[in-house]
Amino acid sequence: MAKTCSFLFLFFSLAFNLFAQVKEAPDRQRGEGPYEQLIIRGITLINGNGAPPRGPIDIVVEGNRIKQIEVVGNPGVPIDPADRPMLREGGRELDCEGMYLLPGFVDLHGHIGGKGQGTDAEYVFNLWMGHGITTVRDPACGNGLDWVLKHKERSAKNEITAPRIYAYTVFGQGSEETVSKPEQAREWVRQNARKGADGIKFFGAPPDVMAAALDENKKLGLRSACHHAQMDVGRWNVLNSARAGLTSMEHWYGLPEALFADRTVQDYPPGYNYQNEQHRFAEAGRLWKQSAPPYSDHWNKVMNELLALDFTIDPTFNIYEASRDLHRTRRLEWHEEYTLPSLWRFYMPSRISHGSYWHFWGTEEEVAWKENYRLWMTFVNEYKNRGGRVTAGSDSGFIYQLYGFAYIRELELLREAGFHPLEVIRSATLNGAEALGADGEIGTVEVGKLADFAIVEENPLGNLQVLYGTGAIKLMPDNSVARVGGVKYTIKDGIVFDAKQLLADVREMVRQAKEEEGYEIRQPGVE
Repeated sequence: MAKTCSFLFLFFSLAFNLFAQVKEAPDRQRGEGPYEQLIIRGITLINGNGAPPRGPIDIVVEGNRIKQIEVVGNPGVPIDPADRPMLREGGRELDCEGMYLLPGFVDLHGHIGGKGQGTDAEYVFNLWMGHGITTVRDPACGNGLDWVLKHKERSAKNEITAPRIYAYTVFGQGSEETVSKPEQAREWVRQNARKGADGIKFFGAPPDVMAAALDENKKLGLRSACHHAQMDVGRWNVLNSARAGLTSMEHWYGLPEALFADRTVQDYPPGYNYQNEQHRFAEAGRLWKQSAPPYSDHWNKVMNELLALDFTIDPTFNIYEASRDLHRTRRLEWHEEYTLPSLWRFYMPSRISHGSYWHFWGTEEEVAWKENYRLWMTFVNEYKNRGGRVTAGSDSGFIYQLYGFAYIRELELLREAGFHPLEVIRSATLNGAEALGADGEIGTVEVGKLADFAIVEENPLGNLQVLYGTGAIKLMPDNSVARVGGVKYTIKDGIVFDAKQLLADVREMVRQAKEEEGYEIRQPGVE
């Protein structure tokens, strides 16, 4: 492995299997189109900009662009064919009367598999696309920048079944020598831009190096993200990064530290060892209580400065949910049919696998994390209320969180934080597009934009669980129990994918893997 800029990069390169490439995505076998003309008939539109639903509407797509959006009647009234856009010869109609159409979802924190998890590109892409996720930011390029850029290009050409990809390289990746000086940092940033990266993912660095890298990146017009890891956060927190030009923060690390009012470092116990992940995550669950209380002067001061800097928060609530309820998270119903044996093994208690910190996790840790969530969600919700940009990201492949499914759970957790369902959808669509600088092309359903949609038969505003690939449980009028929902169609670049077929393909991958190994999912400690 090439020398890197800091201990942090070495740690996370091992944790995330950087440069350990997963199997490449195969040529596209699914999806129909794009068409010279595609008309989606009779939908109720949830536009992504915070506007309420409206319908029935017909949407006309030509190639990969939205050409026309027409209200064609009123609810409960037969639609007059004369009031509808005309289908040209050779065009295709998609009858979606009574269904709901949303912009394709943006996952702002999506790692494309992992060698340690045994999760290849096809498996990950199908799970994302099967949940209506049409755009992903890869915040690490864990398979190497060249590998990610190749898949980005193939996705743009629709040669593979995959979301469109934005590549954010880990700072220092590929450097032949340690990046320890400001001018070295600037040169690395320039090289990263020349290679075609869309931005940089930081984990932290000495202040002068971080400042130089962020300044150079900003000059080049590229965007950035940072997981403010504990190894450098004591002297460089979220506020330092935002002032220096960072455009988005990942998770929440670095934000409580910016909110400290009576200390400068986290209250680490004497026996703490960062390499022991039970220590790391258990104490992280006690961090928000060490910060200034909600709505206090210092709390407001930090929030207002981040707002003034147009800073983006990508909280990834879901990825830490096992910390507050381990039993629930490892019993999620989709594990049986959708989680590969190799990924399940990676989740098991381990001193080696990143995020498998279940050395002796119990009541005290979970109670602390529940309070952690309450304080964290209070900040994020108020940030949104004051006009701040909050996005939806999943960070799947770790801590019992599965690609696609975990993203929908993230939407539920935004709702728990206090977001109106329309605000949740805006975080998942327009806000994500804005964070990428792509809101001129994606994020809302508007004439001229790319034809990226998620279509579902149930109303997600009434129950976000209808977006899960396993659907939602509903008692029917005849007293039978049914599964309803799941994304029906994912449309990307005007290509119509049967979302449920993509998920069926994943189930078959998992079935075959289990059959080959004679494997059965078992809970930890059960022989």
